[in-house]
Amino acid sequence: MKIKSEKDFWSGLMFIVVGIGFAWGATNYSFGSSARPGPGYFPFGLGIIMAVLGALILFKALTIETHGGDKVGAIAWRPMLIIVGSMVLFGLLLPRLGMFLALPILVVTSALAGDEFHWGEALINAVVLTAFSWLTFIYGLSLTIPLWPWFMN
Repeated sequence: MKIKSEKDFWSGLMFIVVGIGFAWGATNYSFGSSARPGPGYFPFGLGIIMAVLGALILFKALTIETHGGDKVGAIAWRPMLIIVGSMVLFGLLLPRLGMFLALPILVVTSALAGDEFHWGEALINAVVLTAFSWLTFIYGLSLTIPLWPWFMN
């Protein structure tokens, strides 16, 4: 069988592997029932959905012809290192600076990985994501996440 789109083939394979991995890992937790789901219910379902989506993408890569074969390009090292470095920086800064400072730093430094960086867009995105994160994690889920630097508490 001939691969007609390398990008879709490898993307579909990645989705299948990650989805099966999540579903398999979720079997270590209790499932509960549909009325009272346990901690394994959501990751198992999400893993299965991800694996099925990957199978559909993989099927498309093997059956639908694309112009030029849709080859996989070279690895973009600079953006990948900037994004991974931003996440590591966020993990280090969150307990020290709090969510209201660490999250905008994450968003702005991650935006630097793109070819079309604009300060205005990055700052608006940082404000919106910080507000949404506060609404979701602090207000909605009542998680204990530091909001401000340790010296301001």
